[in-house]
Amino acid sequence: MIEYASNRVPLKLLSQGDGVLAIITATEGASYRNTGTMMAFTPEGKRTGSLSSGCIEDDIADHAKAALTTGRAIALRYGIGSPFFDLKLPCGGGLSILLIPNPDRMLLTHVLQFGTERQSVSLSVGLQDGDLMISDTPQPGRLIIKLEPELRFWVYGHGVEALSFALMTQAAGYDVTLFGQESLQSDLSRIGPLNIQTVTSFRTYTCPKPDSRTAITLFFHDHENEARLLSQFLPTDAFFIGAQGSLRARTRLLADLAALGVTPEHLSRLRPTFGLIPSCRDPRTLAVSVMAHVLSVAGA
Repeated sequence: MIEYASNRVPLKLLSQGDGVLAIITATEGASYRNTGTMMAFTPEGKRTGSLSSGCIEDDIADHAKAALTTGRAIALRYGIGSPFFDLKLPCGGGLSILLIPNPDRMLLTHVLQFGTERQSVSLSVGLQDGDLMISDTPQPGRLIIKLEPELRFWVYGHGVEALSFALMTQAAGYDVTLFGQESLQSDLSRIGPLNIQTVTSFRTYTCPKPDSRTAITLFFHDHENEARLLSQFLPTDAFFIGAQGSLRARTRLLADLAALGVTPEHLSRLRPTFGLIPSCRDPRTLAVSVMAHVLSVAGA
């Protein structure tokens, strides 16, 4: 069985010191989290990640202390089929959770390096003893968790729409870079920290190459440079490419892209709509609308 997980934060915490890695190894019925979801507990009481809506984490923390004491993996069951009759899952389902004390730090560091290099990696987990290895080969008694690179947002544009979207996605915990001109730096100084790469001129700008976990979003009122930027992005692996603008602006943009030699196949990669809420005129609403659109595509 291969399950997907993108949150490497628990692994990062445990690569730096002792602790317990908790993994959902099976679900039954309704569940707030997927199989493969991870959480970390340290001896000092620090936690990162979540395995439920908060109803079982304290109990898991107690079992994590026991796992650290014995040095052996512990299998837990909550909800349907659980011996813990006093702990109920509001969703009404069942969760199987494996606690792995002090996982190999070198292995975790290696796994994290794949993420740093924007590569996927498969973590194979022994369901009985908590043995961890890097492998995507199915084996009896093992769960394979595929860790994709984190979603990444590249935001291009001017003004409050680009800034609002970049700040909102960053606040949600995503990797965001805002590519804009120097005026955005002064705007940002009044709001807070954000990763900005200054673009002197979009007319001569050469776009970096995105991977398949990167979303490209354009927020321009002045559309004169959009076609040149998109002509570089549309042939790439970016999973989402979209641009703010009216239907008239989009029709002109498609014509400009065709004139630049962009093929119909690549033109079809430009999202026909930008956001899930039609005709947004408020920057905050637009930011929510576009972020929801990107995440709906990422989860499709």
